[in-house]
Amino acid sequence: MIRFFLAVIATLALAFPVAAQKPYEPQVGQAGKDVIWVPTPDEVVDRMLRMAQVTKDDLVYDLGAGDGKIAIAAAKKFGARSVGIEYEAEMAKHAQGNVEKAGVAARARIVRGDIFATDFSQATVVTMYLLPALNMKLRPTILAMRPGTRVVSHSFTMEDWEADETSSMDGRRAYFWVVPANVNGGWSLDSGGDKAELAFEQRFQKIEGTVGLGHTQGGLREPRLRGAAISFAYVDNNGVRRDFTGRVTGGRMEGTYRAEGGAEGRWTATKK
Repeated sequence: MIRFFLAVIATLALAFPVAAQKPYEPQVGQAGKDVIWVPTPDEVVDRMLRMAQVTKDDLVYDLGAGDGKIAIAAAKKFGARSVGIEYEAEMAKHAQGNVEKAGVAARARIVRGDIFATDFSQATVVTMYLLPALNMKLRPTILAMRPGTRVVSHSFTMEDWEADETSSMDGRRAYFWVVPANVNGGWSLDSGGDKAELAFEQRFQKIEGTVGLGHTQGGLREPRLRGAAISFAYVDNNGVRRDFTGRVTGGRMEGTYRAEGGAEGRWTATKK
C-alpha cells in the first residue's frame, strides 16, 4: 500500500511540476517602512556623488539603500567604500545581490537596518532620498557628525538649514551640505601674544561675531565657516586689519594670521 501511494505521488509530481519561485524584483511605488520605493535616476546618482566630490578615500553611507544603486556607483565609479542601509529584508537581500553582480562586494555592502537606529557616524559622505519629515528627523544626528562630513539629498531639503549647493537635472534637484563645526559662543584668542575675546553667533554654517579689544568692541569682517575650516578678520586698536584662517577641533581653534604691513604668525583660541 505504501509503495502504491509513493508511486501515485511520483506520478502527480511529474504531471504537475512545482513552478520555480520567481526571484524577487522590487516594484516602483512599493511600500516600505516610512516611504515608497522610487529609484533615483542614474544621472542624479552621478551628480549627487560628484557634488560630494567622492574619492577612493571616502566612506559613503546611503540611507534607505533600495536596490543599492548609489552604494554600487560610489564603489564602482568613484572607488569609495560604501554601505547601504535598507530596512526591508527582501530589498536588502536583493540589493546585496546587485552589489555582488556588479563585482564591488570588496568595497560595498548592503545591511538590513533602521536608519534611525544604525550607527553611520563614521561616514565621510551621506546620501539619501527620503521624505522631508525623515530628513528633519535625521537632521540632529547629521549635525552632530564630524565637521566636514558631506551630505547630499535627492529632491528634499532640510528646511531652514540652507543647502550649500543645489543642482538641477531635468526637473529633479539634489541638495548638498557640509556639516559645520560648532563655534557658537565666546572664545579667548591669542595671536602672537596679542589677546582678544571673540564671540560668535551661529546658525548652521552661517556665522557672525564680535571681537573685544580691551575696552573696545568691534565687529568681525567676512566671518566664514565651512566644515571645520574657519576664517575671519578684524581691525585692531592701531587701525591694522588682521586676517585669520584656521580649523576648529572641539573647543579649540588654531591657524595662521596675517596683518597689514606684513606681520604674520600663528594663533589659537579656546572656548570659554
